[in-house]
Amino acid sequence: MTTISVIVPIYNAEKYLAKCIESLIQQSHTALQIILVNDGSTDQSLTIAEQYAQQDARIQLYSHPTNQGQSAARNLGLQHATGEFISFVDADDYVDNDFYAYMLHHIGNLDCVQIGYRRVTKQGKVLIQKLPKHFHQFTSPCMRLYRHEFFAKHNLSFPMGMIYEDVIFSLDFWAAKPTYKMLPYTGYNYLANTNSTTATRNLVAKELLFATLKEKRQKSKNIAHRLLILYTIIRLKFHFKRYD
Repeated sequence: MTTISVIVPIYNAEKYLAKCIESLIQQSHTALQIILVNDGSTDQSLTIAEQYAQQDARIQLYSHPTNQGQSAARNLGLQHATGEFISFVDADDYVDNDFYAYMLHHIGNLDCVQIGYRRVTKQGKVLIQKLPKHFHQFTSPCMRLYRHEFFAKHNLSFPMGMIYEDVIFSLDFWAAKPTYKMLPYTGYNYLANTNSTTATRNLVAKELLFATLKEKRQKSKNIAHRLLILYTIIRLKFHFKRYD
């Protein structure tokens, strides 16, 4: 059976982590390598992760002694991933039971499949259900299933030392020109958590993001890639203006 490596970065997620892990171990597709990376949590997240690792042999637990950021946690997970495919799930989110079975059924020989998501409350109420209008709309790595071979071939990883690292990662991923399919499926449940990293507004982090994007655009020699970066900059500025 085809194995999927699921990478879960964890930082102070004790309120949500059990639900996240339960949604993974209950998948209808059972051939999973569940990689939990505790990134220096100061709450009970590590204890919860250890308990699940003892109960399910598919779970591998790694830990940073201090918080190094989501990029470092994901990159550590990538170093230990052995599955034919790769997936990312955030510790305060959860997925439907057929999440991996559905995507595997449709990926075929492609490098990636792209799906939509639901934004939900802690009680499970759906606030938004959204499908991507095009492949370059969502920058979260969690809304995709990736072929591991493609990651290795293009040496893909997450940039260190910044918030909004998903944006830079996605631009590097798109620049590698993966073959893909967009699926009419919203099996990823994104928690509307005002305390999460992505929900925390940080002016310095945004300035660093736009400076990095502009630098990448200046260095790029590919016209299509330069236009994609420009589109991303414009879209993000509208996004921040709307939610700030």
